[in-house]
Amino acid sequence: MEIREEIQRNRIADEVAALTAVVRPILEGTLYALRKEVVEEAGGYSEVKLMMLPRLYRQGDGDCGICFEWAVHAGITNNDNQILERIDDSLKLCKVPGSKRASILFGAEKTGAVQLIDTADQKLTDDSRLLVGTRGQPIKLKQHINSVAAAFRRPNARLALPHSISGLWKADLFMGCTDSDRWVGTTVKINEKDLEAAKGLRVGIVPSRQGASDAVRKDDRRNLVICPLPHDASFMEIFYRGWGIVQQFISADAFLPKEVALPSPADRQVAKYLVDRRKFSVVDVIEALGPISQPELLEPRQLSAEVILKRAVKSKIGAIVVPVGATNS
Repeated sequence: MEIREEIQRNRIADEVAALTAVVRPILEGTLYALRKEVVEEAGGYSEVKLMMLPRLYRQGDGDCGICFEWAVHAGITNNDNQILERIDDSLKLCKVPGSKRASILFGAEKTGAVQLIDTADQKLTDDSRLLVGTRGQPIKLKQHINSVAAAFRRPNARLALPHSISGLWKADLFMGCTDSDRWVGTTVKINEKDLEAAKGLRVGIVPSRQGASDAVRKDDRRNLVICPLPHDASFMEIFYRGWGIVQQFISADAFLPKEVALPSPADRQVAKYLVDRRKFSVVDVIEALGPISQPELLEPRQLSAEVILKRAVKSKIGAIVVPVGATNS
């Protein structure tokens, strides 16, 4: 039997810190959604200053969805406790072993930028396997990753993919566990109506909908595990507020928006963080906001039977999973 505990590394962050955390990937998504030729004129992505976004950015229908992908990726990477349980349930339904959750953002061409945003070589090994929910030996993901990226850009390249992953080019990210080196193709959609089944995809991450079940569930017809992310006072609410902050900041020409645009004091505080850093590059601002955003909250740790027994005896209860809170130090 595998037994784990979740160690709270830091006290749960306040509202401003949580908003700051989600604004960082939204800024990243906004930056990499810029047209490549426009960015090249500015000297490259690393040279785009925050105050230049209102000049370079042109709002499109898919922008919110791109930023949502970045936010979900960041949430998984940072063990965001608002979505942690949903992600774990999804991986279990896909029979992904392991406990060290990870995400690789598949940044194939969305608006002209052709790249794997997260360098796959840093996380994938020669033994990395992709689980597709069908019988047979899982394929080795690393040896096919370039072909999958090519298939996104060129329809004729899709014929070269193995049948079992013929639709993997539709993946937005690869979700899995680094300790088991097992991964699943994941599609992330801001609107569940846009969720499509495809060979190689196993998880569909969407916002929860009012009146519909928000439980993580299997959709056998589409061979997908549907993972709705909670809204009220949780991940989706924070995401939409963060999205609103960035959009209002851009609309205000990178200055502080009027109070009517951002009436919440917490939202305005985050906007002030951006205004104070408007002369710096977007890349540097994202990095600078890291220490004042919600840090990684939980760290999983394996427990030995001896430790569990000692704790149970000491507490005189039969508890197996013991939460360990953060200290004030």
